Amino acid sequence: MDLNLTTQSVSTRDAVYRVLKNQILLLEIPPGTSLSEKEISLKFNVSRTPVRESFARLAHEGLLEIYPQRGTVVSLIDSELVEEAQFMREHLERAVISLACNSFPESNLRSLKINLAKQKLGIEEQDYKSMFQLDEDFHHIIFEGCAKKNTWDVVQQIKVHLNRSRMLRLAADHDWEHLYNQHLHMYEAIQAHDAARSDLLMKKHMELTLSDQDMLKQKFPTYYK
Repeated sequence: MDLNLTTQSVSTRDAVYRVLKNQILLLEIPPGTSLSEKEISLKFNVSRTPVRESFARLAHEGLLEIYPQRGTVVSLIDSELVEEAQFMREHLERAVISLACNSFPESNLRSLKINLAKQKLGIEEQDYKSMFQLDEDFHHIIFEGCAKKNTWDVVQQIKVHLNRSRMLRLAADHDWEHLYNQHLHMYEAIQAHDAARSDLLMKKHMELTLSDQDMLKQKFPTYYK
């Protein structure tokens, strides 16, 4: 597999970590899957050292569970961690979008509009992986426009279980038009400097994330703790 080591700044270790993390978050490597250092090193055509280091890093983030003498397994989705991450995410997202309604750069507003156009295309193509990334990008643009990059980074660190649950929801439920409309209305609220409306819209948007947890557990019982 090509790890896209196009620059000297990207180490083999970082490339292995990045690819594995992306595949786990996108559910290309499902929860509960056993991973072998030897198999991964052969697949990526690298030595075992960067694979071992990547495993340790992913285990620290909660995406892998390493059992001495038994092997390494992709962690199951923990519902309690999903809810806790969503609690933090909701409160920060609502605070930031209120800031955006007070002051938001025109360039970021244009970026949101471009993102919405891409979401429309993602709906037409029924591409849930693209929709997930565009959802992430939409919210990231708002944080960037409010100069809250570090806050975004903190939120990302606690979202590993939440993001896999969100990915499952997008794959299982193709009512993406509703997701798009929520984003569109948030964009309009920022444009209109309507902080009260934006807060209500974000609250409803965040509630959508946890609304189907029971359904997902029933549909994908082997993916959850």
